[in-house]
Amino acid sequence: MDSIKLVAILRGIRPAEAAEHVDTLISTGFRYIEIPLNSPDWQQSIPQMVARFGGQATIGAGTVLKVEQVDFLAAAGAKLIVTPNTQPAVIRRAVAQGMLVCAGCATATEAFTALDAGAQWLKIFPSSAFGPAYIQALKAVLPPAVPVLAVGGVTPENLTTWIEAGCAGAGLGSDLYRAGQTAERTRQQAERFMAASGALVP
Repeated sequence: MDSIKLVAILRGIRPAEAAEHVDTLISTGFRYIEIPLNSPDWQQSIPQMVARFGGQATIGAGTVLKVEQVDFLAAAGAKLIVTPNTQPAVIRRAVAQGMLVCAGCATATEAFTALDAGAQWLKIFPSSAFGPAYIQALKAVLPPAVPVLAVGGVTPENLTTWIEAGCAGAGLGSDLYRAGQTAERTRQQAERFMAASGALVP
């Protein structure tokens, strides 16, 4: 289901193993993939994944905190910027570089600050601390066309609950990928999330 936006978060992945997992995710149906900047040697893995898979998925970085990081990622051809916080300077620079920005926020003030800076998507983080009812209430004041993603504590078992609360999708972390796991484990979890989203698993 194309309308459900699922972002794979490969936190802790290493350059030597990234291609196998990214290939697995794409073959399972994922179209948004982020490698957080607190992963080992991300300066290698992100450009490599963009060069190899950029034509098949929107690939970029998570935990982006600084404008200089945005510039490096833009030069590498990354198309996705995910932040844990609401930093207008980072958002504006990424948007100016033609990148898709999913900005982290928790309150209405932060959400509108991110939108004013140009963010196209919002992620409510950490969603598990707020719950679906909070997101439902927050969405009541947000522009209806803005996709809101739940990030933090999303599992195949509760994904539907977040979608029913009005989320356009979710960022999937440790329930999809944990550092060091096999690509087969990634495939199994990816298929579970795809099934939960209503998508047909290839």
